[in-house]
Amino acid sequence: MKKTFVLVVLFIFPLVAYLFFASGVNNFGKLPTLTENVPDISQVDSSVTLDGKITILGFLGSDVEGKKGNAFNLNQKIYKRFSEFQDFQMVMVVPEESRNQIEPLREELSELSDDQRWNFALGSNEAILAFFQELKTDITLDADLYTPYVFIIDKDRNLRGRNDDEDEGVKFGFNTTSVAELNNKMEDDVKIILAEYRLALKKNNADRIK
Repeated sequence: MKKTFVLVVLFIFPLVAYLFFASGVNNFGKLPTLTENVPDISQVDSSVTLDGKITILGFLGSDVEGKKGNAFNLNQKIYKRFSEFQDFQMVMVVPEESRNQIEPLREELSELSDDQRWNFALGSNEAILAFFQELKTDITLDADLYTPYVFIIDKDRNLRGRNDDEDEGVKFGFNTTSVAELNNKMEDDVKIILAEYRLALKKNNADRIK
């Protein structure tokens, strides 16, 4: 009996574990693409680009001071966890008229963490609205060009999200006013997309060696 138990532990359990994790990779290895070929944010602000970056994209609107709590939530729950990745960035879109509100927010963010991967794209109201519409989501901007939702954009400028979310079905964005949503959903999805790129990089490196 003891020998049988030892054999199960040594041989059967590792096999079961392998099959379980292999199945997980197949089912959860990629974050679904919901909108392809999102335009580059450079059409709003030429100093910022989405190309070649995993981007958390948000729209703070004209009242940046009033919405800084959203940025703090995002900073603490998402940015601080993933900012070590070189290809990761935050891009917050703000109307040109609110330019003077950005620096105070950046100073406060810098007190919480290294803010070098926080970027702010400034543009006209018309350019911001036109860009947002190209995301093709079920979310709208309010009159101040604000939404509490942020979006995951991959290196090829595709909007990634969930097509089988337990609460919303298709989930385009993540609500920055909800710490629970950032913790329980967005963090997992950012992990998935970063793992996806890491696996692709390892495969490419292995292929070069062959």
